[in-house]
Amino acid sequence: MAGEGRKSRTSASRREVLKAATGLAAGTAALTLPAGTAAAQAGNGGDAATLERLIGANPATRRVLFKGGTILSVDPATGNFAQGDILITGKTIAAVGRDLGAAAQDGNAIVVDAAGSILIPGMVDCHRHSWEGQLRAIIADSATIGEYMAATHQGFAPFYAPDDMYAGNLITALGCIDAGITCFIDNSHNSRSAAHSDAAIKALFDSGARAVHASGAPTFGEWDQQWPQDLERLARQYFSSDDELVTLRIFSRGLVKADWENARRLGLWVSMDGAGRDAAALLQDFKAAGLLDDRRAINHGTGISEAAWELIRDAGIAVNVCPRSDSQWALGPAAMGLQDALDQGVRPGLSVDNEASYGTDLFTEMRVAFHLQRWTVHEAAMRKERTPALLKVHDLIEFATICGAGNAGLAKKIGSLTPGKEADIVAIRTGDINTMPLTKAASTVVSYAHAGNVDAVFVARAPRKWRGRLVGHDLKKICNCPGGSRLASGP
Repeated sequence: MAGEGRKSRTSASRREVLKAATGLAAGTAALTLPAGTAAAQAGNGGDAATLERLIGANPATRRVLFKGGTILSVDPATGNFAQGDILITGKTIAAVGRDLGAAAQDGNAIVVDAAGSILIPGMVDCHRHSWEGQLRAIIADSATIGEYMAATHQGFAPFYAPDDMYAGNLITALGCIDAGITCFIDNSHNSRSAAHSDAAIKALFDSGARAVHASGAPTFGEWDQQWPQDLERLARQYFSSDDELVTLRIFSRGLVKADWENARRLGLWVSMDGAGRDAAALLQDFKAAGLLDDRRAINHGTGISEAAWELIRDAGIAVNVCPRSDSQWALGPAAMGLQDALDQGVRPGLSVDNEASYGTDLFTEMRVAFHLQRWTVHEAAMRKERTPALLKVHDLIEFATICGAGNAGLAKKIGSLTPGKEADIVAIRTGDINTMPLTKAASTVVSYAHAGNVDAVFVARAPRKWRGRLVGHDLKKICNCPGGSRLASGP
């Protein structure tokens, strides 16, 4: 078998390096108090008791009341509140309003004190190569896509075993939760065997995050050639219910007609890295074949012609942009993918892409997008060219939430604090030195906050981060490398 041959040729030292980088023990999504919680919350028994009640509550029926937070709902019909409440029944948002305290008067609702917090919908990362999670910071100074490919796809990827896929995906998922990203699209283009795919999917379920597993084929090296036919097994084995936190789609390296045909046959979405300069002709061909519909998402969104944009917009295809990735790897002019999308009337999502060079959060992604777009507009004005409208901070919050949910195919379920949607909620502290005083909530979120200010994260009502600490996972077991990873080559 190809897998057996690959194992015999695998470098022991490289495998040891990967294992040292991860030191991974199997994770679990079981909701338990984080290690040290009782000691950390001594004298603050209210918080510890609330968490215990949230963990022990019947998720189908128990009501939860988020009380007294500043609410950015990202839903014009719901509105925003300088001080308001969110009522959850089961895993669904039942109401959002100025004062819903009457719902808790009978003592049956669990009250979460949200005073001093900004409550926003969980953020959505539209495009993440999650298997690279343990390769963080290995090529921070690189400047070309070739250097990225050499380090990841050609360098480490061929040596990955299934447990390395598990490690990368779990590390990525927990990093997302920690940063207030409740949902991400896992562009898994290192599925070297069925076991690799199984491990990647297991990590997503074990993390407790909401995720979309976009299964794809490797780029370099030997592999079992089980893809795409293995998609049918994955769909049957892991995704028989539409009510799971993890869903399935296809990852494609571009406009590959066979991938789109497989997606149609299996009833799946497709995520693709870029569209390419010949996108208009290919999309026209796909349209003639009945393949062009709104169950598609394009990552990066750079270098797309106006004719292709017209087809993309008319079909309702989702687009996301990667401000840091595109600038790191020279994948397009400053803010061009973002501005092109806006010029065509497309509201894009945001994505981190990978962590080989920079961190995991969408706070930074929002800031970089905001400033690159302003730079683009100011330069156009200086050249006396047509000047696009300047983005506002509210636009960036939409890109990071409801537009991201559109890329994930989940806009009807998440992305805004709307009654009827599932309760993916992030609480951001406003009493920290970098977020105080609270003068304008949207500006605080986009221009000042960071992952360290994320106080609590809820996914479908379940607490995944509480008072600044992950719930249900022991990081010492996940990464037992107290001296640092042996991947490091210097300071």
